[in-house]
Amino acid sequence: MGFRLLTLIRPFMGVIPEVASPDRKVAFNQKVLWTVITLLIFLVLSQVPLYGIMSSDSSDPLYWMRVILASNRGTLMEFGITPIITSGMIMQLLAGVQIISVDQSLREDNALFSGAQKLFAMLITFGSATVAVMTGQYGDPKSLGAGICLLLIIQLFVAGVIVILLDEMLQKGYGLGSGINLFIATNICEDIVWKSLSPLTVNSGKGPEFEGAIIAVFHLLFARSNKFKAIFEALTRSNLPNLTNLAATVLVFAVVIYLQGFRVEIPVKSARSRGHRASFPIKLFYTSNMPIMLQSALASNVFMISQLLYRRFPDNLLVKLIGVWEPYKGSSQFFPTSGLAYYMTPPRQFISTLKDPIHFVLYVGYMLAACALLSRAWLDISASGPREVARQLRDQQIVIVGHREGSMYKELKRIIPTAATVGGVIIGILSISADLLGAIGSGTGILLAVTIIYNYFEAFANERAEQGGLGVAGM
Repeated sequence: MGFRLLTLIRPFMGVIPEVASPDRKVAFNQKVLWTVITLLIFLVLSQVPLYGIMSSDSSDPLYWMRVILASNRGTLMEFGITPIITSGMIMQLLAGVQIISVDQSLREDNALFSGAQKLFAMLITFGSATVAVMTGQYGDPKSLGAGICLLLIIQLFVAGVIVILLDEMLQKGYGLGSGINLFIATNICEDIVWKSLSPLTVNSGKGPEFEGAIIAVFHLLFARSNKFKAIFEALTRSNLPNLTNLAATVLVFAVVIYLQGFRVEIPVKSARSRGHRASFPIKLFYTSNMPIMLQSALASNVFMISQLLYRRFPDNLLVKLIGVWEPYKGSSQFFPTSGLAYYMTPPRQFISTLKDPIHFVLYVGYMLAACALLSRAWLDISASGPREVARQLRDQQIVIVGHREGSMYKELKRIIPTAATVGGVIIGILSISADLLGAIGSGTGILLAVTIIYNYFEAFANERAEQGGLGVAGM
């Protein structure tokens, strides 16, 4: 067969940490238990601060994507699931374009591919930790000293490995879903709940106000003599989360759940048993939340690289074309004010779309194009395109009613790419709308949370039902 890149991983397989596959089917109650334990470990890691940091008040390169990447600045979850997502995307891309040859039917190839993903994720974690520490994200390295710098890198690396193993444990069947989805949904929902019910007070010049939008309503009704003005302030305050933001969040949740039910039911029948018919559903969101997740990862890397370059070379023309970063309203956090990065960020407020319509038009174009193209590309990268689905149906001796085996591919090619492209565009529109309406978190974050929670409900239903039949429901 000749030389293959995957063979380079074989010598490292003995030292790469691995979660053993279960030797028997894990009971549903045990899956729930392991999922809860995994979630608790993640929440603890998200709250434990890094030991030895002097300061984390500098501009945060991952500010835009923290909620989506399940990361929390200054804690052991500094990088969240970023290494896992980046590693998985790159490996899937290399396999999709056949730079890496993988035979999914061979157990050894699957083990080598999984090992390569973990090794790559570990290297990304170590590299990201080293860059973060040495670029002064936690204080001047000279002031910290070599010992503290090394200790910070070790903390970040070990926490990253724990996250990788937790994700692997769930994916191997000990729990429900994957660690990536579980951590993302938890982080986003935690952010929404906190901004709705936070008991912290902030003084913005009008006296102390509660950060939580719901608690603020009752506080303002008691504190203000004019009740109508109090309600208006609770609905429209701009410095803190308000009821309008919360209502927009609920609205987006409802719309996404409603659209999850849109699907095309393709009638299929078994070639083995006559009269046995079922339907093969192709959802409107055929690629689920992958378009927005890939777009988020792309934007996150552009923002991070642009900020780092601008800090080092602020007068370089090429660096300025990528992005010019300035602090926002006296805060330490930098935001793009021009360049490519600026047009990849959503308008901060609805009024901003009127002040800079070119920014809004280019941002909408970028989001819709990115989501559509990434959704379509994911079909080939993840082997979920019409050709692969047709092959899976043939392997199960299932045919589409009214079509021969040879014509199934044509019918699937007519539907699946269209569903992927249209679904990607709709996800982009929903993300833009949520941002403009001021939904709590971000449009991208809410979409990820809803689709993940919906998939978990489906997983719960499938686990409880344990139906046999044609077996197309789980494809």
